[in-house]
Amino acid sequence: MDEIMTEKEQATALMDKYVDLQRIKTAADRDKEIEYQIRTTKAKLEALGIVTEKLDK
Repeated sequence: MDEIMTEKEQATALMDKYVDLQRIKTAADRDKEIEYQIRTTKAKLEALGIVTEKLDK
């Protein structure tokens, strides 16, 4: 079933992305922050049933 995001949902998703990028930009240990962002995003995707294995490098 296709679900279309509302403007408010799109704005929220973009705000979250912006905040995540700002966290990476200002992190004392960027590599550690990037790994944290990857883990949390992967968990969110998997909770929605999206397989991430083929995306991993």
